[in-house]
Amino acid sequence: MDKLDFVGLEVSKQELVVALQREGQRKARKTFANTPPGHQALIHHVSHPGRKVRVCLESTGLYGLDVALALHRAGLEVMVANPRAVRNFAKALMERSKNDQIDAGVLLEFAIRMPFQAWVAPRPAVLQLHALARRLEALTDMQTAEKGRLEAAQATDTLLPALRRDLERSLRSLRRALARLSGEAVKIIDQDPGLKLRFELLISVHGSIAAASAIRILAELAVLSEDLDVRQYVAYAGLDPRECTSGTSVHKPPHISKAGNAHLRRALYMPALVAIRHQPNLRAFYLHLRAQGKPKMVALVAVMRKLLHAIFGMFKHEQAFDGAKVYALPAPEISTKEVAA
Repeated sequence: MDKLDFVGLEVSKQELVVALQREGQRKARKTFANTPPGHQALIHHVSHPGRKVRVCLESTGLYGLDVALALHRAGLEVMVANPRAVRNFAKALMERSKNDQIDAGVLLEFAIRMPFQAWVAPRPAVLQLHALARRLEALTDMQTAEKGRLEAAQATDTLLPALRRDLERSLRSLRRALARLSGEAVKIIDQDPGLKLRFELLISVHGSIAAASAIRILAELAVLSEDLDVRQYVAYAGLDPRECTSGTSVHKPPHISKAGNAHLRRALYMPALVAIRHQPNLRAFYLHLRAQGKPKMVALVAVMRKLLHAIFGMFKHEQAFDGAKVYALPAPEISTKEVAA
């Protein structure tokens, strides 16, 4: 007898919609509050003596984190699926409508039909760092927007002094918040030996990864399972190439899948941009691709991918960055006079 039950769990800010299949039979949808008492009621609903339960939910940030932790602590098997993969799966099912009830059913089908990838609950320090990094990213976006508004306002002669003072006050507040939360992130890292080692390895990439970028990259990678390989790192970031050809008439240029963590891609973008100017090996790699006719953005994305490969190797072997292992610098040309000598 099949002793594995499947659950599709649609998570929103206030509610959890549950689609359950037990002993091959679909049960009526149930809705629970997305609160600690609601999580316990959900666990009681899906649990059954002598049977395993496999729960699939989408990666929805903080709204799904607490319920995933509660399910994991209760001994249920949890899979946190990539939202893009779930959307594509729903298209394959020809599911055209979308609401929480339907989405729970799609997640149930995803749990039943797709290979199971167990979610590994991060330790508390990692969760705290992850939350801080996401907040730092949001504050950085707000700071960029406010800078743009101030520059636009200063470009006109009709700028009200009160408006300028308000924008400047907002920017000062954002800078203080960024400094304060960055300090908190560093404290968390310093108190966790594993995080501290990886942080030091990241900032060893001189001319590319500074402390601010290292915090964001580390926060996104620290939640991953330790047994992933480098291809899974690349796929997690959505930096894996995707080819689109069909028959003899469809030949679209290859592009990255973007079916991964957009926050990690953003965290790698600026270090890659800095690297092609200041890190000799990665700059040489970028120029090599440009010399082959690759567009600037294609070459830059390749540098991002190369940098992620380097980070994986650094973490795996616990060794500081070595540019020669990433891309060997071309040998200097020898003139005919030097050969003759």
